[in-house]
Amino acid sequence: MAEEIKKEVSKQKTIALVAHDNKKKDLIEWAKFNRDSLAKHKILATGTTGTLLEKTLNIKIEKLKSGPLGGDQQIGAMISESEIDLLIFFWDPLEAQPHDPDVKALLRIAVVWNIPIACNRASADFIFSSPLMTSEYTRIIPDYESYLKRRVNSEENTDE
Repeated sequence: MAEEIKKEVSKQKTIALVAHDNKKKDLIEWAKFNRDSLAKHKILATGTTGTLLEKTLNIKIEKLKSGPLGGDQQIGAMISESEIDLLIFFWDPLEAQPHDPDVKALLRIAVVWNIPIACNRASADFIFSSPLMTSEYTRIIPDYESYLKRRVNSEENTDE
């Protein structure tokens, strides 16, 4: 069985908010309803979504690049560095996106690093209504360092 690492998550979460164009209105409405709760956490968002949220909510939003210009990848990198605790990504399942591979990679990396993901209003509501949103939490992630070492060792053995 793989080793595990316990990552302590504080009461104040770092939350990434992302929305495809056809879902921005939904995310804005959801965020307005949850404004007071969001204000207690560190919020970051991709491009236009971040600008719209900051203007609408009147709270500080750390704005990254637009999704198609690398914002999804920025968030993915931050997840892999344990800098993001929760991803709220209202994605549009009915319309192909020019950066679909980036979207898939972002969702994949969130699962790899075991962070909660909300993909629509219902899942965001369930996560935000959880008592874990306002308490400390211990997130368990696989120890990928030992995994990488095993792969390197097994690859070295096959070359001989």
